[in-house]
Amino acid sequence: MSHQKKKGGAGLRDRLAALCPEREIFLRSGGQVKFIRISRRAQIGAFGLAAIALLGWGGVTLSMMVNSLSVAHQRAALDQQGRSVATAASKVDGYRKSVDDLAQDLEARQDFMDDLYKTHFGTEDSKAEGADLVGPEKAGKKDTPSAKISMAPEAAPLVRLEERQRRFALLLTAAVERRANKAAAAIRSFGLNPDSLARNAARAQGGPFVPWKGEKGAMTDELEHLADAMARMEFLERSLLTIPSGKPTAAPMLSSSYGYRRDPFNGHAAFHAGLDFPGRYGQSIQAAAGGKVSFVGQRQGYGNVVEVEHGNGLMTRYAHLSGFASRVGQQVARGDTIGRMGSTGRSTGTHLHFEVRLNGQAINPRRFLEARKDVLQVQQVATARFADVGNRS
Repeated sequence: MSHQKKKGGAGLRDRLAALCPEREIFLRSGGQVKFIRISRRAQIGAFGLAAIALLGWGGVTLSMMVNSLSVAHQRAALDQQGRSVATAASKVDGYRKSVDDLAQDLEARQDFMDDLYKTHFGTEDSKAEGADLVGPEKAGKKDTPSAKISMAPEAAPLVRLEERQRRFALLLTAAVERRANKAAAAIRSFGLNPDSLARNAARAQGGPFVPWKGEKGAMTDELEHLADAMARMEFLERSLLTIPSGKPTAAPMLSSSYGYRRDPFNGHAAFHAGLDFPGRYGQSIQAAAGGKVSFVGQRQGYGNVVEVEHGNGLMTRYAHLSGFASRVGQQVARGDTIGRMGSTGRSTGTHLHFEVRLNGQAINPRRFLEARKDVLQVQQVATARFADVGNRS
């Protein structure tokens, strides 16, 4: 083995000696000749230094390339972090926007319910009581605005508020529907059809179109049902107040009823379209319900007449008056004096002829003047509510 190493070493020396023989360089200067001898050792040393320099340069170059790759990698990592931060910031902005949108929706809903409640009840005191009954919303509601911010913990109070509003709307709708049904039953007790009245009233609508500015989902089914229920209650209670249920005069008895009778002048069979109330001359005549005076003057057979329109096709007529205490276009309330009792027209003595007409057709006034106590109570509740609303507005 040592012999082979020696042989290999000798071979390497021979190759170096062949590559680096001793050299002499001749220089001529000023007629003189000089020469420089470069030994084999010097040449090998120079080659060694050159090789070391080359290796050093290669190492530096490689180090610079490695550093460049490292910097590029770091830059890529920073760019990725920047994108992650931007994505996180975008999500935060999205959450904030969702929270803001929900807050605006909730504010619009709350304003909507406040306006509805104030319009129909005139006070907000009982809302706090109703809100105490509010419980968690039933599962399965996927169309709520809270779905937009399910990943935003800071929005949890707003979500709970939204659920309470929806539950409160359901409770309030049920209460309003019960009250509306009472008003509808009271109207039926007078022989009138509340649904027919509502259909006729529905034809008279209008106003400029103002687009809804909130999101389409802001008006939930609960709020839409609440609005419909309140509109129905509003109409029915107002219709109930316009039904003539107050006595038109203080007379204690009737001298002639509605329907068939013998004519007091010729004795023939005749149809009597109202009720006759006897009394003293000049006795005050009151409006049987609130409305607008539509006629003041004379009509054939009736003498001096005052007519009051109450809405929904209802009209009351007060005839044989001795004088007037109202004018056309005047708004009157139940119990307001509109005339004086007399005996004008086709009359045999001092009395009031009182009629109730629906869409121009005479109907029996007795059912209006003999309203049940519970019906009158419903009217009184509605009267108090509208008075309270009027005072607040």
